[in-house]
Amino acid sequence: DRDTDKKRIEELLEENMVLEIAQKQSMNESAHLGWELEQLSKSTDLADSKKSFVFELNECASSRILKLEKDNQSLQNTIQELRDASLNSRESSLKFVELEKENQQLSKKIEKLQNQIEKEKQSNQDLETLSEELIKDKEQLQVVMETLKADKDRQIKDLKQENDHL
Repeated sequence: DRDTDKKRIEELLEENMVLEIAQKQSMNESAHLGWELEQLSKSTDLADSKKSFVFELNECASSRILKLEKDNQSLQNTIQELRDASLNSRESSLKFVELEKENQQLSKKIEKLQNQIEKEKQSNQDLETLSEELIKDKEQLQVVMETLKADKDRQIKDLKQENDHL
């Protein structure tokens, strides 16, 4: 009986050591999962700050577009006034040539402003696309984080049950 008890004790001690090693590994995995969760939450915070930055850029670009459109309208009015003035006044042909040059310069400025407006609109669209991608990434990270939390909780529960069983 004593020999049988000794063998049984040795087996139990051996099994206990294996379980302790498994528990340590599980604890290490849990710590690693916790670290990963922390990293994911940090990247989620980073995505939030990128998102707010994108919205600020959108607002800035929109105000710039409005300003450029106002400048464009003002220049078109000036061109029209110059045309009217050139038609109404019968000054020397030199004055007319100067007005035409000024008109051409203003037309070039208008064209540049329109190009800038188009670029700003494209930039706005790009920023909106980036914002949508960042929001999608954030949602994916949240799903991964919830999955990791569920796995961690399940592992902890399993380890507690094993521990209680032991």
